[in-house]
Amino acid sequence: MGHEGMALAAIRYLRANPAPEPYQPAESYQPARPALRAVRPDERMPEAGDLADGLLRSVLGHFCTGVTVVSAIAEDATPVGFACQSFSSLSLDPPLVSFSVARSSASWPRIARAGTFCVSILAADQLPVCRAFAVSGATGVDKFAGVDWTPAPGSGAPRLAGALAWVDCAIHAVHTGGDHLIVLGRVGALAVNREEAGPLLFYRGGLRGGFGELTR
Repeated sequence: MGHEGMALAAIRYLRANPAPEPYQPAESYQPARPALRAVRPDERMPEAGDLADGLLRSVLGHFCTGVTVVSAIAEDATPVGFACQSFSSLSLDPPLVSFSVARSSASWPRIARAGTFCVSILAADQLPVCRAFAVSGATGVDKFAGVDWTPAPGSGAPRLAGALAWVDCAIHAVHTGGDHLIVLGRVGALAVNREEAGPLLFYRGGLRGGFGELTR
């Protein structure tokens, strides 16, 4: 191709693939409300296969996860949230986290319309809080009854009192993953509340507190 040809090819590539927008630090965080991908009416729920008889759930249940509450302020100015054990960190640059939510969730559409959410990472002594938010299809049930919370700085979404830490996010993208949706959140603010407490863990279908001494 030669040097001149390679230079022209590079210019064409850069023009077709512009650099991403620079990361906005937490100090200037303003939650965005991007257009979200909705599940189309013709997108059927996946059919159950041979692994759906409990084997998949049993085997993958041996992978221990933390427990969180994903929450937001809905359009009617009321708090909404659900317990979630699929939360994870995703990217440092840009700062992204992710979680998965069932496509049948009654809480998720209200959070999606808010465009922002806060993740409260639960401590070992917050089992009652987890159980309150783990109720599915609880239309008309106030999951926040008796739960202390304060607004997150960017989104105003509930930060649960007593949580180990919180992460305030704007919805970055939503993808379909079988019978769940995979939600990516762009982090705008976050902090640790309790250094001394252990996490609430989900393992083999049950909840338990951990750990003792941490191994580093």
